[in-house]
Amino acid sequence: MIAELNRLVELVEDRLNDDLDVASLATHLGTTEYHLRRMFSSLAGMPLSEYIRRRRMSVAAADVLGNGDLLSIAVRYGYGSAEAFGRAFRAVHGVGPGDVRRDGGPLRTQPRLRFHLTVEGNITMDTRITERPAFRLVGHATRVPLIHEGINPHIQAHIASLPVAEHARLKALGDTEPAGLLQVSADVDPDYTEGSELTYLHGVAVTDTTMVPDDLDSIEVPAGMWAVFRTEGAHPAALQAVWAATATDWFPSNPWRLRPGPSIVAVLDRADDFSTATCELWLPVERA
Repeated sequence: MIAELNRLVELVEDRLNDDLDVASLATHLGTTEYHLRRMFSSLAGMPLSEYIRRRRMSVAAADVLGNGDLLSIAVRYGYGSAEAFGRAFRAVHGVGPGDVRRDGGPLRTQPRLRFHLTVEGNITMDTRITERPAFRLVGHATRVPLIHEGINPHIQAHIASLPVAEHARLKALGDTEPAGLLQVSADVDPDYTEGSELTYLHGVAVTDTTMVPDDLDSIEVPAGMWAVFRTEGAHPAALQAVWAATATDWFPSNPWRLRPGPSIVAVLDRADDFSTATCELWLPVERA
């Protein structure tokens, strides 16, 4: 995967003046757009679309400092008007093209990325691969913003709003793996942009033939392979550390890639105050 990401950076660099078709680039690299975007954003710390915009505006700055017409420069970099180009330029550099042309700056350059795999072995990845038939995730769903680190207060408030008896009802309904009460993230932005909205479901897994009460939300999950990562320790820090390590350590070192689908956290055991927990992180995968 590291080689594919570095080749992607090269292709982006070659086509900064073009309307980039990421799906075609992913096919050219022998992977999927979904996996490519997720791995790029996890390792680069920014969405692929943001990197392309920053690089494009970094290179465009040299043209702005010249004598060319700003509309011609805007069109060259894929913008339909000088105003649209100016907004993108200001978002990256903090000032407009006219200010830079007059004052020579300030400019904020986005360096060209280069990905490296550093093998440290500092996080043990307790992993298994399992194939599951189609099943359903049922429970109570809501839309929440994506937060990379720490407790998500929106999810916390959603769970707290459920009556205590509802947790017991859900647990009694679950009849297949992943077992127990589940924390489900679905419809996640492929770029994994912090602040973007996702569907969060607090519920359980049931077979696709189980009768589900009408008052519960449902997510259909097709048959497929799953990578299951077991985590233990401070919660949610241990879980988030392993989640990050799947991108930095596990996927680059194993012949699997992410496929579209929900990510699932099964809480197997926890302290009364939830300060520590034993969890399983389920990620939908396919052979690379």
